[in-house]
Amino acid sequence: MSNDLPGRNPDLKTPAGACDTHMHIYNRAYPASSKAWLFPSDSSVDDYRKVQARLGLQRTVIVQPVTYGFDNRCTLDSVAAIGGNARAVVTVPPAVTDSELEQFWQSGARGLRYHQMRGSVTEWLDVPFMAERIRGTGWHLQIQFDGLEFPDHEDLIARLPCTVVIDHMGRYARPLPIEHPAVRSLLRTAARDNVYVKLSGAYHIAHGSGPDYKDVAPIAQALVAQGTERLLWGSDWPHPTEAAEAMPDDADLLDLLLGWAPDPGARQAILSDNPARLYRFET
Repeated sequence: MSNDLPGRNPDLKTPAGACDTHMHIYNRAYPASSKAWLFPSDSSVDDYRKVQARLGLQRTVIVQPVTYGFDNRCTLDSVAAIGGNARAVVTVPPAVTDSELEQFWQSGARGLRYHQMRGSVTEWLDVPFMAERIRGTGWHLQIQFDGLEFPDHEDLIARLPCTVVIDHMGRYARPLPIEHPAVRSLLRTAARDNVYVKLSGAYHIAHGSGPDYKDVAPIAQALVAQGTERLLWGSDWPHPTEAAEAMPDDADLLDLLLGWAPDPGARQAILSDNPARLYRFET
């Protein structure tokens, strides 16, 4: 369902250039992947503009949903509809040509998504191959996987010669203590100077425990304490995995930063400075 109903305004006052670095557009006019299992109701650019205005956000990164596999038309058409304040993260096969990558770049894409969970059309073995292809460019790899597997993939991620973005604070299937090996692995990975982490998807970890998702706070606060120069925030709108009774209010998700990153300078970095640099927004 589309989370475009009126809600409250957030308590957090966003800085200029504030960016939602993780949201999706769905439109049933575009064909679903043969591996798709999630078929959300339409959630349009116009629907999202209402959320964006309510939250006080100026910039947006549309992430290719796993629903559409390698067909990025819905995502890129939506970027075109929004204009210069939008960027994209797309999903491509390893056979993508350099000229096709250039076309994606010109259309606003800045990242290549590897969603290594249910419905995925990408493979782990392609991650180092594509990382080598984009070495030294403005592209990055965005990776999402079951965070409990973090120790299994830490060495691979550490060897990647490009910028890497980790989705949803590791996307753990349940809340974990800071001492857990999978969390220690995330924190070591996040300390690398080529790795960004999205402070997003709290409800994927602490299911149904909103609006404060207090069991996620230790992980988020540990990431912030380690350094805010490569942290990002995302709403993950329109939250198609969530039932109506558990649907988060995006204002609540933004306000989590008040507790996770109480310093205004840290929030400036997370919401504005870091995404402007990573996604190459004009400042």
